[in-house]
Amino acid sequence: MISGEQVEVKIQEYAATATQLTTREQIYSAMVVYGLLTYDNASGKVSIPNKELMDRFNELLLSKEDLGYIHRLAKESEKMLKATLTNDTQTMSRILKYAHDTESPILSYNSEIELSAIINLVYLAARDRYRVEREDKAGEGYVDFIFYPERREDDCIILELKIDSTPEDAIQQIKNKQYALRFQGKLGEKPRYVGNIRAVGISYDRKTKEHSCKVEIL
Repeated sequence: MISGEQVEVKIQEYAATATQLTTREQIYSAMVVYGLLTYDNASGKVSIPNKELMDRFNELLLSKEDLGYIHRLAKESEKMLKATLTNDTQTMSRILKYAHDTESPILSYNSEIELSAIINLVYLAARDRYRVEREDKAGEGYVDFIFYPERREDDCIILELKIDSTPEDAIQQIKNKQYALRFQGKLGEKPRYVGNIRAVGISYDRKTKEHSCKVEIL
């Protein structure tokens, strides 16, 4: 959920008034009642309802070492952002593989939807400095992920994900579709962002299980 995904759960109405909340369903049900999560009746899934709560959960994960593995995974996301901003593609690939291997169920490991969720997760810390949008309209199409910096001097990030292809192909799509226009504003307007625009291509090979990354400044 911290990565922006919905989680399937069976809501139990009595959970919020129980003296002890012990099961996963009881805890999620209580969080729904108190407004910490939103429940979608149609899908039977819960999610974090707004950016303010997302930021609070994010802060909790990054600061509480007693959360163990979850805290360590959140800290890895800080390294992922730093690696992206310094063109350290080797570190990016390592973190992606680590998160993919530890977070994805074996039956859906190779799905593009699952890998998109992993991308959300490994860039968790980016939400402190960026507004991260998924499938956003840009240029001549919809970009997989786009990072709008909170400070106009920070680098902008456009991320395209490819399965059974190459990161070079992903970056070429970013160029061909002119996704960078999303940062340039309307005709005659003063540019809102003055930092570099980084095109990030990420690919995953379902046969070799290899993750590859490339970063290029447009």
